[in-house]
Amino acid sequence: MKTDIDLFPRLAKKEFGGDGGSYFAWCPSELAMLREGNIGAAKLALEKNGFALPRYSDSAKVAYVLQGNGVAGIVLPEKEEKVVPIKKGDAIALPFGVVTWWFNKEDTELVVLLLGDTSKGHKAGEFTDFFLTGSSGIFTGFSPEFVSRAWDVDEKTVSTLIGNQTGKGIVKLPASSKMPEPKKETRSGLVYNCEEAPLDVDIKNGGRVVVLNTKNLPLVAEVGLGADLVRLDCGAMCSPGFSCDSALQVTYIVRGSGRVQVVGVDGRRVLDTTVKAGNLFIVPRFYVVSKICDPDGMDWFSIITTPK
Repeated sequence: MKTDIDLFPRLAKKEFGGDGGSYFAWCPSELAMLREGNIGAAKLALEKNGFALPRYSDSAKVAYVLQGNGVAGIVLPEKEEKVVPIKKGDAIALPFGVVTWWFNKEDTELVVLLLGDTSKGHKAGEFTDFFLTGSSGIFTGFSPEFVSRAWDVDEKTVSTLIGNQTGKGIVKLPASSKMPEPKKETRSGLVYNCEEAPLDVDIKNGGRVVVLNTKNLPLVAEVGLGADLVRLDCGAMCSPGFSCDSALQVTYIVRGSGRVQVVGVDGRRVLDTTVKAGNLFIVPRFYVVSKICDPDGMDWFSIITTPK
């Protein structure tokens, strides 16, 4: 891995959106460590009645709910769909091949962070989603003859169904739309709330840490990623620590602000900057990172490229 690569934190940029919400992503052309580390990073923001159309991705991911409450439809390979209620603080393991959709029926915007491994993906450092419906859905490219045989309906019906789907990725549904009702029991084995979970580290006047791993959410073994939520109190410090031999650390600042320094394997400081909510940065393996938060404290959610 290059030692002179730019580690400076970046904000996500809007890729597409409309009345129903927006999809943001970090681009590997601006944050080169995404491509170097085969990491994808994106954010989904849904307004009230916003619906993120069903899709499957080329990458395994961990989703983290930054804000709001909503509903996620999750279809694991060769299993029935689960309609899951989600809320702020939820971490969700999404293995390769899973089909998902997201819906927000509340007034508060629903914001979901998506971090994942693109090593098996279409492009290194970015997610590629394949939509099942909408103007960019996979069936729009096939002729009505092919789709009619696949769906076992007449070609006129195919043209009507596909022609009526004009949204791209995210749409706003009428308030009268009936969506599948989520069931609380579907959260088991899929979701782990990092804000309500037992603390793995609790330092008085310092901070708290919750770790997401194969013990509390076994499905992360299929994703191949581990994660943690760190919440620092006023002026506290996270002491220098390094990524293990096979792991990168990807950090998203959830709340607050502070200062971060990163030191390379040769003892040279390669990053010394201020970070704030919305910033994302990546620490290469063997590099050492330390953070000091400002008076208002600082929270961050990180993944590492190992589930252990």
